[in-house]
Amino acid sequence: MNKIDIALICKALSDSNRLEIVQMLSEGEKCGCKLLERFEITQPTLSHHMKILVETGMVNDRKEGKWHYYSLNTETIAGFKKYIEDLGCCDNNMEKKGCCK
Repeated sequence: MNKIDIALICKALSDSNRLEIVQMLSEGEKCGCKLLERFEITQPTLSHHMKILVETGMVNDRKEGKWHYYSLNTETIAGFKKYIEDLGCCDNNMEKKGCCK
């Protein structure tokens, strides 16, 4: 995962609605209509948020009839998680504690 990908994910997660959407999707796939019930936003606003999350690669989108279903892209989430975890291993004090490899 490159720095541009990381920056786009961070930017996407800086919005509280998108952060909550990702948390909801961590429970499993959800229809856009179910996501919309949770927020006091319009359907076009939800579509805008979902477009950003899909473009970062964090969220998968599949269409079934007129409904869109969203789920987390576990590969992207795992790559982002590894990047965040590796941040803590850059300090010499962490190396002494056995954090760094």
